[in-house]
Amino acid sequence: MELTEDELIAAIRRVLSGEVPGVRIGIGDDAAVTDAGGGWQVLTTDMLVEGVHFDRGLISPRDLGAKSIVVNVSDIAAMAASPRYALASLAVPAEIEAAWVIELYGGMRAACDEYALALVGGDTNRAEAVVISVTVVGEVAPGHAVTRSGARPGDLVVVTGSLGAAGGGFALSRAHPSKVAGALSTPWGRELLDALARPVARVGEGETLRQAGVTSMMDLSDGLAKDLSRLCLASGVGARVDLPKIPVSAALGPAAQLLGLDPLKLALSGGEDYELLATIDVTDLDRARRDLDQRFGVTLTDIGVIIEEGLVAVDAEGRESPLEPKGWDHFAAR
Repeated sequence: MELTEDELIAAIRRVLSGEVPGVRIGIGDDAAVTDAGGGWQVLTTDMLVEGVHFDRGLISPRDLGAKSIVVNVSDIAAMAASPRYALASLAVPAEIEAAWVIELYGGMRAACDEYALALVGGDTNRAEAVVISVTVVGEVAPGHAVTRSGARPGDLVVVTGSLGAAGGGFALSRAHPSKVAGALSTPWGRELLDALARPVARVGEGETLRQAGVTSMMDLSDGLAKDLSRLCLASGVGARVDLPKIPVSAALGPAAQLLGLDPLKLALSGGEDYELLATIDVTDLDRARRDLDQRFGVTLTDIGVIIEEGLVAVDAEGRESPLEPKGWDHFAAR
């Protein structure tokens, strides 16, 4: 395919553009928002495709099932909404055994229980590789959905938690066994692998950030640099990022030495962190930090500021350079 993922989405958005009754927010954000009685419905869907998003031999069916739910719930969280219902469709090759499928749905059920949503239906089919498609429906009070498009020059750029661990887990899982045999059983090795296989959706944190006054928000699925570029595009602004402030996962230190990785690069473009990226007025930062810490024990780090245009990276010596929006792209040449 000659288009990148973002170019393809933009083209589809043009085809489907136009006013539709009851649709508050359409294609282009983390989830769509529609009217639903006294509130707004929030809808999102995502696919996990074998050979693109996962290798069957490197993740258990239970973890895979849970992850297929969580990555969708993360989009709901990014809108400051609450998940309610899920639909899951599954296509599998002929050699897949029933026990594998049951374990997969067991993981889905466990994730649904954790985030208080009900898996109410779906479909099954045959395919050449495993394909899991999940749709999650949530709800949010009218006017309370937080989108990517509200950032203003002068707002601080903030992220929850730490970044890069999932990217480190990806590298660790694909390294030659003889090189990482001892690392897989270390605390830092398990932390990196868990970050990749068992992501967490920041549902309560998203609502807390909304209450604290964030002006825009999205989840970090494709890497900080790429997702920040998307937020800036939606808001019509730019951003200056202080590289030393980025909360790089501490577990990446040993992995970097073992595999020759660049922890900062993984934090910027590794993807699959599923933390929240937001913008906020400087006067609201302390409240947001305090509430996240008190309610969830989650950190909130300011890593830069919104500017009029452009993406700029600032290193420890104060030198500026363009911040390349690199990250995961499903349609990029491999």
